[in-house]
Amino acid sequence: MFTGIVEEIGTVISLDPSGGDTTLRVQCTTAVEDVRTGDSINVNGVCLTVTDFSPEHFSANLQPVTMRLSNLGDLDRGDPVNLERSLAAGQRMGGHYVQGHADGIGQIAETKDDGKAMIVRIAAPRDVLRYCVERGYITVDGVSLTIMSLHEDGFSVSLVSHTQQMITLPRKRTGDPVNLEVDVMAKYIERLLGREERPGLDMETLMRTGFA
Repeated sequence: MFTGIVEEIGTVISLDPSGGDTTLRVQCTTAVEDVRTGDSINVNGVCLTVTDFSPEHFSANLQPVTMRLSNLGDLDRGDPVNLERSLAAGQRMGGHYVQGHADGIGQIAETKDDGKAMIVRIAAPRDVLRYCVERGYITVDGVSLTIMSLHEDGFSVSLVSHTQQMITLPRKRTGDPVNLEVDVMAKYIERLLGREERPGLDMETLMRTGFA
């Protein structure tokens, strides 16, 4: 489990196919301070298991399904990546509960300045948008963000100046892919209510199922 608060921007050392899997090696320092083999590190919104590490890097294997459901297969040597270690008991919860399971891949549609803030508009698949609400949470390349506004084909988020310095999103260009993960609570609610049998939500139903 993660919070969506990026601890460090790492740099891709290599992405090497081998034996049906692909090994990703990332240069970093903070993310490996107390790491052990088998630990989880969130890389651009994808939970990966550490297979090898040193004081200046770690390695993880990417399964074929990971390559299909995320943008990690598009990485090149020297690319920056958002990194976050898994949440430890007793830590402050600065973002929201993030699993590191990408639900889909979006694309940067537009970026523009709004004072010192930056507005980023992201085109998203419809099976991701169905779980999005204004002022709700969304994870973009591992970053916990608040949806500022919804559009027919995506959503917009606003990045304060501090956040711009801590994540890779401001470096993205129009058309670049981003990993998206919706708030898992939305999917649980849909599952409990039975989307096909009960397409609508009301307060009575939410209270009965324990969500209000």
